[in-house]
Amino acid sequence: MAAALLAQIVQQPGIGRPWQISSAGTWAIPDLPAMSLSQKVMARKGIDLSNHRSRCLTAELLKAADVILAMTQYQVEAIRAEFPEAADKTMLISQLIGEAFDINDPVTGTEEDYRRCADELAKILTVGYSRLEDLMRRT
Repeated sequence: MAAALLAQIVQQPGIGRPWQISSAGTWAIPDLPAMSLSQKVMARKGIDLSNHRSRCLTAELLKAADVILAMTQYQVEAIRAEFPEAADKTMLISQLIGEAFDINDPVTGTEEDYRRCADELAKILTVGYSRLEDLMRRT
């Protein structure tokens, strides 16, 4: 959801950043579609996830990334431990707004849990967009 929301933000008139935005999971099962509740919630935001397929995080993906945003501190630590070369560019998504908290994964939750998660991500990405631009300029 975060990657799709960020892609929606950069596509807004006047933003138009030529960023490549991608998503990968630290422990993802490859080639699964987005969860049905995720698709439903995002469709209400005008975002179609029907073509999304999961993929595992790899050294190649991390090497190509300028900034790596993770949802939880556990994911940040796992990425830094397995891929120390990516440590300096890995951070919590919540750090975009100057905080450090985990985003709860709604995977076993209700539609309301997915909606709350999507709204929280949208707020962080909107408010923290200028910080992300700063990070991207440094690379």
